Amino acid sequence: MLSKEDNTLLTQVSRGTPMGNLLREYWMPILFSDELTAGGRTMKGKLLGEDLVAFRDSSGRPGLIEANCPHRGAPLYFGRNENDGIRCVYHGWMYDVTGACVDMPNEPAHSNFKDKVKLNAYKLRERNGLIWAYLGPRKTPPELPDLEFNVLPPEHTLIWKNMQMTNWVQGLEGNIDSSHLSFLHTRLERDGNAEFGGGGARGLWYEDPAPRMEVTDTDFGVMYGAGRLEESDRRFWRVTQFMMPFYGLFAPIGPNECPMQWWIPLDDHTVMKWDVRWNPNRPITEEERGRLMSPDPGGFIEPTSDPYTHYRLAANMDNDYFTNWDAQGDKRYSGVPSANLQDAAVQEGMGPIVNREREHLGTADAMIIRTRRRLLEAMKALRDHGTVPPGVDDPTVYGIRSTTVVLSDAESWQSVASPLLKAFTDEKIMAADITMRTPRA
Repeated sequence: MLSKEDNTLLTQVSRGTPMGNLLREYWMPILFSDELTAGGRTMKGKLLGEDLVAFRDSSGRPGLIEANCPHRGAPLYFGRNENDGIRCVYHGWMYDVTGACVDMPNEPAHSNFKDKVKLNAYKLRERNGLIWAYLGPRKTPPELPDLEFNVLPPEHTLIWKNMQMTNWVQGLEGNIDSSHLSFLHTRLERDGNAEFGGGGARGLWYEDPAPRMEVTDTDFGVMYGAGRLEESDRRFWRVTQFMMPFYGLFAPIGPNECPMQWWIPLDDHTVMKWDVRWNPNRPITEEERGRLMSPDPGGFIEPTSDPYTHYRLAANMDNDYFTNWDAQGDKRYSGVPSANLQDAAVQEGMGPIVNREREHLGTADAMIIRTRRRLLEAMKALRDHGTVPPGVDDPTVYGIRSTTVVLSDAESWQSVASPLLKAFTDEKIMAADITMRTPRA
């Protein structure tokens, strides 16, 4: 459990809150590059509790600015995107991507008033089809993190996202919770079922629902090994990473696959969940793209200018996430028809911000306990001493992968997995296949 004070510190993200200040120290991937068109229409946005407008100027530079004109508060969403800036339609004041006011046509030509007005604008960078935002206090931001997927050729990566109506920490904690795989995502038919994502890849974790948890702090966050005894003296280890402040790598399902999620808080009650799969050794095939990108039943609702409609799933609490209650009897543990919706159902069902004072955490929750502590310690060190949070000034610590290995109980997963966890190497990622490794003599 957490105290009420620590739960508040952990979950509030608006400007001036300790966690909001911590998150603002980091670059955040917030948009696909192709969501903005040069000289095209603006987009309403929400990020860390702030109302914002995103656009791409006529020269192709992306901009992220406060939502309202500092003149009289008119909404810049309706602004004219012209001549490398956004012109407010109320009185014609115009701003560039840096927030500088570059034109005041309703003021005398000799006036220098425009030089005294500046709206809040955030620094953006683009890399590999993503737009990153820095909302922090530095005039010169840190470097982007060296995440492997973000420097690979685009054909090696696959990225998608959806909105979830929860606090960001609930999603992050779901990502690093190993034991729920034995329940929430379980298929009741041993060989799987096509309707429920079968094909025989049942998953080794089903044999042992109480994994041995071994957790350690790292330079970039927290790492754990979750070991499940599948046969006598043969243990299946899922080696998973939490990387500051909102990235979670989970164990690969197939060979040469690297999976990761990150959770970008729109406000205290809403988060954009991003998923990425990348293959460091070869392009992702069309078959893999089709399988991984199979949409959740119902897809997305029709988006409007309201940012809370962007990438919002049609399956939601109002329709029970399209749960098949009959399937709960003999096909799928929960009856909810996809892993993504299963996570959303339980995380949104906790309420917008879960009351962590009422929790009863056990040994299977060791990674969640340690990750909360890591975030709270970094946040308080920044608040109380100005200590730069982990990873901000060292982008190389993000060059990491997750993996799975099958070992005898006499073997150390740390030593065997260590070379497989290094990104930007030729080391192959081991798939969760108990036949792929023979215990050493």
